[in-house]
Amino acid sequence: MTSQSGIGGVLLFAAGGPLIADLEESCRRANLPVVAAILNRPGAGYALDTTRTIHVRDISEDLRAVPFLCPLFNPANKRAAVSEALVLGLRAAPALVDPTAIVASSVAFGAGAYVNAGCILGAAISIGRHVIVNRGASIGHHGEVGEFASIGPGAVIAGQVRIGPGAMIGAGAVIEPGLTLGAGSVVAAGAVLRQDLPPGAVATGNPARVAVRLRRLA
Repeated sequence: MTSQSGIGGVLLFAAGGPLIADLEESCRRANLPVVAAILNRPGAGYALDTTRTIHVRDISEDLRAVPFLCPLFNPANKRAAVSEALVLGLRAAPALVDPTAIVASSVAFGAGAYVNAGCILGAAISIGRHVIVNRGASIGHHGEVGEFASIGPGAVIAGQVRIGPGAMIGAGAVIEPGLTLGAGSVVAAGAVLRQDLPPGAVATGNPARVAVRLRRLA
């Protein structure tokens, strides 16, 4: 399944992120051409097809007409890269869902979202803009995932869970039903969360212990 109907190709913006390789594979399975992989920072890229990698300064007017996806997992880095792409005049592509994922017909997707291979998404889920659901993750019915959130490989999120914007859930984490995770919160890899998570808080362990991150004062 893919939400890319009618799109002739896509840019992958921020080719320095290793997840770009999985996006390329998903594009191949979805028969969606990758027109170019854009390096927006110094250093080597991770694109599988290096012949399509270009520096951000070399984006042509023709490429500006091609929608983009951002292959960064860290929400803060992803938000910064997306902002940079928009300033350059690019526009976000429709969501990309790997054809191997099992996705209910009632799932709603925001632009720029990406669902990797082997994921399972239940009924009546809302996926926000530029969300990443990584390999083999599962989200239960009536879930809400806020924009720029990232869900790690193999995470299991039960039904009616609300995940705030920019939250990050690590690989193999388990979120029990009906919980709310605040904006910018983090659930560590392997953690089992059994309580709501305040904005900016970090949950680690099984059962998860919650610590609130304090912002450094200027």
